[in-house]
Amino acid sequence: MSRLGVQSPTWASQLNGLRLPTRWIHVIERNMVLFPHFWKVLLAGFIEPVLYLLAIGFGIGSLIKNIPLGDGHFVSYAVFVAPALMASSAMNGAIFETTFNMFFKLRHMKLYEGVVATPVGVEDVAAGEVMWAVARGSVYSVGFIVVMVALHLVASPWAILAIPAALLVGVAFAAVGVAGTTFIRQWQDLDTVQLVLQPMFLFSATFFPITVYPPALRVVVEVTPLYHGIDLIRGLTTGALSTGMLGDVAYLAVIAVAGVTVAALRLRRQLLK
Repeated sequence: MSRLGVQSPTWASQLNGLRLPTRWIHVIERNMVLFPHFWKVLLAGFIEPVLYLLAIGFGIGSLIKNIPLGDGHFVSYAVFVAPALMASSAMNGAIFETTFNMFFKLRHMKLYEGVVATPVGVEDVAAGEVMWAVARGSVYSVGFIVVMVALHLVASPWAILAIPAALLVGVAFAAVGVAGTTFIRQWQDLDTVQLVLQPMFLFSATFFPITVYPPALRVVVEVTPLYHGIDLIRGLTTGALSTGMLGDVAYLAVIAVAGVTVAALRLRRQLLK
């Protein structure tokens, strides 16, 4: 109950109040107008994982024997690491766009308060920012798979599906990023983004098979979205396909839907007071 005795809306009633986003494209149009100013950031986001691939995949890889993927399937260390860095690249592009950039627009520019005063609704804002982040991540993904092909790090024709798989990873992390940003109140709180991303990047079977981890840590790793993204893309680029990859797709899809829903609910509370 509120102080005035008026019952606050429940989560169920707020969910019923949500509508399908039909005008999210206008959010992307607005971002595209400013896109030329961010090309340097976009280029930096692509170069970083490529440098990791060259330094770790080939550098350390020259000291490591082939990596087992199960069922007698072995690949070189560079082939093992490359899809993980592709998934990480999609994650980083989506997260940084929907946290740092969106936080500035939400808290400082007060951009969305003006946006929702138009026919564009909070659902469109949430979906539009997610899709814009995915568009940014898709540039990384396409560029990275081209680098992988050029360096002969693709071992299966199924790798063509690694691009939509990377887009799914981007959608999941962008949705989580948008939802998380609605809880952030000041710039210092964004330090938690790196606090979460860095361990996830290092331990999500990125550089080592998950079988080398202790059982307790392995359970923790297996519930992270990046692990499922890496497992999915690695299976496609190496040809080590399994039914577990369907679980990866379902997991990432659920994360994406849940993230957009929470983001829309939170934005409705904050922008439509």
